[in-house]
Amino acid sequence: MRRCARFARLALLAALVLGAALVAAVAQAEVAASGADSPASLERLQREVEERRARVEAFVRQEQGLLDTLEGIDRAAARIARDVAAARREVSSAEASLAMVQARVQRAEQESAGTRRALALRLGWLYREGRSGALRLLAGAQSLRDLGRRARLLRREVEQDAALLARAHSEGEALAQARAEAKASAGASAEAMRRLAARASSLDKESASKQELLAGLRSDGTRERGALAEIEAAAKALEETLLRLGKIAPQHAAPAPAVHFLDLRGKLRAPVAAPVARRFGRVVDAEFQTATFRKGIDFAAPAGASVHAVAPGEVRFAGWFRGYGKMVIIDHGERYFTICAHLDEIQVVVGDEVQADQPLGTVGDTGSLAGPLLYFEIRHDSEPLDPSRWLAGGTGLE
Repeated sequence: MRRCARFARLALLAALVLGAALVAAVAQAEVAASGADSPASLERLQREVEERRARVEAFVRQEQGLLDTLEGIDRAAARIARDVAAARREVSSAEASLAMVQARVQRAEQESAGTRRALALRLGWLYREGRSGALRLLAGAQSLRDLGRRARLLRREVEQDAALLARAHSEGEALAQARAEAKASAGASAEAMRRLAARASSLDKESASKQELLAGLRSDGTRERGALAEIEAAAKALEETLLRLGKIAPQHAAPAPAVHFLDLRGKLRAPVAAPVARRFGRVVDAEFQTATFRKGIDFAAPAGASVHAVAPGEVRFAGWFRGYGKMVIIDHGERYFTICAHLDEIQVVVGDEVQADQPLGTVGDTGSLAGPLLYFEIRHDSEPLDPSRWLAGGTGLE
């Protein structure tokens, strides 16, 4: 009998401790469950505004030529466009991270809710049974063996309740951590969106600055004639560059081509899928009666359209060129060159060997006075050739 009394006292003590622990754990789980731009960025934005204003003011005061001013705007826009692309990637990454954390929060909430329901049921049972529940269980034993079995059953219940408490505590902490991470991810996403909006606004302002500059140019005959003289000088610089490239051997000693470039006359695929807007040859400005000679053709291609090599060759130039924006020159051998200008993105580097139809870059408006387009030339040494006689089906210009 003394042994039975000892078991009863132990069971009663365990039940009391368990009940108090359960109440405290549920309360703790509930508490756990309810759980501007940097100065450097502002300084950079202010610097861009000042640079933009200075470029336009220098042109207005005639201290800087049109092409230099446009190139300054285009280079700034290209730099900001890279920032915009990086900001978009940052926003996408932040949104993906936020979605993952929110999914974790949802799973943690579901798990915590299930555990808290189990705790509530267990507490309800303890409340109904009161302090004497364990005693009644032990007192109902019919034998010492039965008493031992009931004591083991009670011990398992205590262990299960302890495990339930531990799980509730762990899930409460996990939920609180997930919610904290969700809050941080939401803040990071919002900050990335603010940075993207600021960079996109800067890019829009560069574009507006360029449009304002060109609009003023078209209304000023003196300035337009000066711009034409600058364009002629840029074309002369391009000719000199081609002459120099013709005298310098390519990086790669090319084997004899299977098909000579001259044999491709009338068979070349256009460098971009777009109609021709301006033809090769003499052009007279209807308003100012100024005559120029266009040494290539303009394709009316949208910004971002893919630009391809028209024949096999080696990249001899890939970068900025005054008056032509971002430009690629391909050496096709035997002193034949093709030129693609006003690009937005260049996808090759000097020394690359390219095949016909291989991407060179994308259409843009760098260095262009007429918005997005592709300027295309074919040269033999520095002599310009009419592309309409080389492209399959002509130029498509009536």
